[in-house]
Amino acid sequence: MNDEFVVYSLWSPAYDKIYIGYTSNLVERFKSHNQLAHKGFTVKYRPWIVVDVVFCKSKMEALNIEKTLKQSNNRAKMRNLINEYYK
Repeated sequence: MNDEFVVYSLWSPAYDKIYIGYTSNLVERFKSHNQLAHKGFTVKYRPWIVVDVVFCKSKMEALNIEKTLKQSNNRAKMRNLINEYYK
């Protein structure tokens, strides 16, 4: 059983959207967001690029970090980083 989780932030340059999620398999999850999935929020805003990854020791830690990153003040910080490094 894989006990490693990551919280990831994606950015859609075409639509200037940010998506934050967590997973135990970033590569497969990224493929899902960009290619495999046929429904859901991220399908509408493809392509996505990974702009941040936080490695976690447990699912609970990942959930807590994801929740924190989704707060509006942290989304604003993410937006500032994207504007500085990707635009």
